[in-house]
Amino acid sequence: MAQVMHALSLYLDTSVIGGYYDPEFMADTRALWRLREAGRFQFITSQLVFQEVAGAPERVRELMRSTFSPDDVLERTAEVEALAQAYLAQKVVPPAFDDDARHVAVCTVARIEYLVNWNFKHLANVRRESGFNAVNLLQGYSSVRIVVPTFLIHGHD
Repeated sequence: MAQVMHALSLYLDTSVIGGYYDPEFMADTRALWRLREAGRFQFITSQLVFQEVAGAPERVRELMRSTFSPDDVLERTAEVEALAQAYLAQKVVPPAFDDDARHVAVCTVARIEYLVNWNFKHLANVRRESGFNAVNLLQGYSSVRIVVPTFLIHGHD
């Protein structure tokens, strides 16, 4: 009997949406989209990302609209906000980057294992991931992996 493979859910932040058209990140970002089309991944995002791309070029906004159905867009809840504030209180990210804390909180509360982004300074690095997960552990949440698209595409191609 063949084993049914379920698509892995990935939370995409704003940097990945923009990366689709950014020459530096385009190849791996588009490879991630192709793997989604092949059924390997399900893309999830949040209202926060839609707010962040509101001022982006039309092609970026159109990519958002064509990629995410309403069922794939998570809300910013009181629980999310409380967890984001816990990250900020523990100085996992600086106060000026509170939306990065919110992205991780949305992903964590929704129990999505991977937050995918191109933000090496404030998200996709071992020190930040460890900080977020220390807070998650203290708050009773599962850990989250914070990765760049490259991490997910290799092994599937």
